[in-house]
Parts: sequence; C-alpha cells; structure tokens
Amino acid sequence: MPKIEQKITEEDLISLLKGKSETAFSYLYDHYAAALLGIISRVVVDEQRANDVLQDTFVKIWKNIETYERGKGTLFTWMLNIARNSAIDSNRSKHVKYKIQLDERVVDNNNKVDNSAQMDIIGLKETVLKLRQEYQNLIEFIYMKGFTQQEYSDEFGIPLGTVKTRTRAALLELRNLLKES
Repeated sequence: MPKIEQKITEEDLISLLKGKSETAFSYLYDHYAAALLGIISRVVVDEQRANDVLQDTFVKIWKNIETYERGKGTLFTWMLNIARNSAIDSNRSKHVKYKIQLDERVVDNNNKVDNSAQMDIIGLKETVLKLRQEYQNLIEFIYMKGFTQQEYSDEFGIPLGTVKTRTRAALLELRNLLKES
C-alpha cells in the first residue's frame, strides 16, 4: 500500500476517507493517533485499555466518516469527540467498573472513575484547592471524574451555558495559578 508522503489538505483527506482509501486512513492514523491517545489517556487510566479505546476510535472514524459535517467543525474536533466519548463509554462499561472495584480504585455513586489521587501525585490538587469552591467542583467532576458539561448541568441543575462559562473561567484561573507557582 503506497504511503501519502506530502501533507494533504483536510478537505482532500476527508474525500479520500469517504472513498474508503486505506492509504488515507494510514495517513490519518500516523498523524492523529498520538493526539487522540493523549485525550483518551486523560479519561482512561489503564494504558492497555487506552490503546484499545484508540483502536476502537479509529474503527468508528472509518465506519462513520460519512456522518462528518464540515460545517460543524474540523475533522480533528470531530475525531476528538469520538475519542473522548469512546473513553467515557469505556469507563462506564460493566467490565471496567468491576475491574476498577477489584483494583480498589475510588468510584463514586455514578460509577465514574475518580482521578483525584493522580492529581495529588503531580501536585495539582493543592493548586485546585486555591480556586473558588464552585470552580473546584467543576474541575473535580468534569476533569477528574469524567462528567460531561451536560451531565454536570443536569446533576446540579445549572444551565449548560453557565457550566461552560464557569468551566472556562475555572481553567483560566487555574492556568494563572500554575504560572505563579
């Protein structure tokens, strides 16, 4: 199978993928796998399972490329959403929930993985505790427990727009605190 050596435009790549070009798919994998694995690894702690989710993500991309709509965002954003949703779905699966309980990892009532212990290891927890309480809650639930903004909105009865605004503000404040330290 010949490799695509030169950089191709996103539009050409999408056309080739919709035409089920295996060469284009290889190009896509070579250029995006690392970035998607980084996103998946933030949600899926286990390295082997994260790699499995990455493979599942690329299968979904291959099978569903026809559903991609350029007007709704870039190809990368579309793939990123597939990767993130696949990772969250992986954490929610019965097999994983059972394994997490066997591994004695902390799981809350919604069967979401609590990554706050990892946050503590890298020293981020101390910085997050400097944020206002509402920002601490957002960071904890959305980034450490894997909630979506919509799930957070539903769970706490806060309008989705407000959740999005507060999340952005929390991340900006967290970034400023990290710069100071």
